[in-house]
Amino acid sequence: MNRQQTIAREASLSGVGVHSGKPATLTVRAAGEGAGVLFKRADVTDRDAIIPALATKVTTTELGTNMSNEAGVSVATVEHFLAACSGLGIDNIIAELDGPELPILDGSSRPFVEMLDQAGVQEQSAPRRVLKILKPVEVRHGVKLARLSPGEGFEMRVIIDFPTRVIGRQQIRFAMTPGAFARDVAWARTFGFAHQAEQLHALGKGLGASMDNTIVVEGDAILNPGGLQADDEFVRHKLLDVIGDLFLAGGQIEGLYEGEQPGHALNNQLLRAVFADATSFAWT
Repeated sequence: MNRQQTIAREASLSGVGVHSGKPATLTVRAAGEGAGVLFKRADVTDRDAIIPALATKVTTTELGTNMSNEAGVSVATVEHFLAACSGLGIDNIIAELDGPELPILDGSSRPFVEMLDQAGVQEQSAPRRVLKILKPVEVRHGVKLARLSPGEGFEMRVIIDFPTRVIGRQQIRFAMTPGAFARDVAWARTFGFAHQAEQLHALGKGLGASMDNTIVVEGDAILNPGGLQADDEFVRHKLLDVIGDLFLAGGQIEGLYEGEQPGHALNNQLLRAVFADATSFAWT
């Protein structure tokens, strides 16, 4: 039987938020069966500081996936951590944070994977809940598309297309199998465009971004001295974001995801569309 999993022991890491620029320490602890992923703001003591990692808690999706609870307590840029939980099969975990935004670290999920590996995986008694897709559901916005369809296991197909020649049109097909996320996806870093930096700073965003945690594109060139880790690192990072965003279903998914120019907003709209149609899914 496919059973739920948590972590065996506590682990921590620290860094700065890519948008807030504020330092934060993330500490992960084991959670009981059926708890899911629970974010807890350790720096908030005057109201409810628990935010369940669910699609319905997503409040904004500009430049990241950000969530709030009914008490107005928020946590930002959760997708890279959630992707690591999904990729390693962690169902139940408490993620305690002493700031408003998860640390960006190197811009990928790899540091979170390493932290969770350090914590160890602990099998629990209860069977894992899986969201089985029963019929196709899709959302569109212009050229952007996100779709979930019935399928065996959890498979994703992602296409991106940018006018700069350094990215261009890239596509990837990926199946979530043991070890595949850490090997093929976790290391892919986030990316941004140099000409947008000043505008982002004026909006109070990107204050923690640097070439240590972001692939910076200017025109048809990459400014980072070390270049890319793979020619298709861009689409692999988009896939990473998809995996993190879809884990907000509240469990693993059995089905096929297809995304063309996907983003955080579209991924969240897709999950909400699935849950709005009770005939499109079943928990198994």
